[in-house]
Amino acid sequence: MAAIHIGISGWRYTPWRGDFYPEGLPQKRELQFASRAVNSIEINGSFYALQTPKRYAEWYADTPEGFMFSVKAPRYITHILRLRDVHKPMANFFASGVLELKEKLGPVLWQFPPSFKFDAPLFEAFLKELPTDTQQAATLARQHEARLNGKASMQAHGKRALRHAVEIRHKSFVTPEFVKLLAQHNVALVVADTAGKWPYAEDVTADFVYLRLHGDKQLYASGYTDAALKRWGERIDCWRHGKQSADAHLIDPHHTPPARKQRDVFCFFDNDIKVRAPFDARQLLQRFALDKHLATAPGQLPEPGVLP
Repeated sequence: MAAIHIGISGWRYTPWRGDFYPEGLPQKRELQFASRAVNSIEINGSFYALQTPKRYAEWYADTPEGFMFSVKAPRYITHILRLRDVHKPMANFFASGVLELKEKLGPVLWQFPPSFKFDAPLFEAFLKELPTDTQQAATLARQHEARLNGKASMQAHGKRALRHAVEIRHKSFVTPEFVKLLAQHNVALVVADTAGKWPYAEDVTADFVYLRLHGDKQLYASGYTDAALKRWGERIDCWRHGKQSADAHLIDPHHTPPARKQRDVFCFFDNDIKVRAPFDARQLLQRFALDKHLATAPGQLPEPGVLP
């Protein structure tokens, strides 16, 4: 059966303390707690600055067996350089410790700004640059800039497939050519619910599906109703069985993804402002009975000895 990973985007938010996180829980134990309340977390600190191998190794150690991370790629590549001359910055990113997540490393998320327009040759060159497994990523990491000497991680820790997902926010991407490019490189188009602010599409372009739920009615703030979560649950169930919803909103209705009996699904809630994300994630996990394997619940202190 395909794996379903449902969780939150980031975990260190002040308003969550005393609400999702129980009173008295030390900040250094927040990842330990969160990773036992959901089964996947999207690392977003990597978007703002390169992290370190030590930090990635600590995140690995703080999370239970079977847990899965997604890693948000640096905005320096997507927002500042805007995909131009990015070979060394990409090498720096993979050398910064990403591979220290080992078997807990899930997809790499590449989010583009609303001002970034689709440029087919530029985007195709970027897709060709992406490593498709951890050994390729380690090879790329060894080409890092000298400033990372002595501070880089360049071990593959085995050979595993490396997945990539792209989140777009400009209407110029709403073209079949873009969908075709992603499918050629087995890169997922992020199904991004942004309360209608940016383009929404559900084209399946990879052997997995990646969702980011930023808010049902208000971006980054509003929670999801029972009816909305039921709808998302039904869609996830379709995707994990290799199917597509009959009412799917598609960029290219003529694109037929390769037939598969199942697809892994990654779903992250990013409606964190009003402390809705972890509770919505937990409710969706319950719909698939995935909460039964988790050690903690939002707002509840774990039993003594549960967290290392």
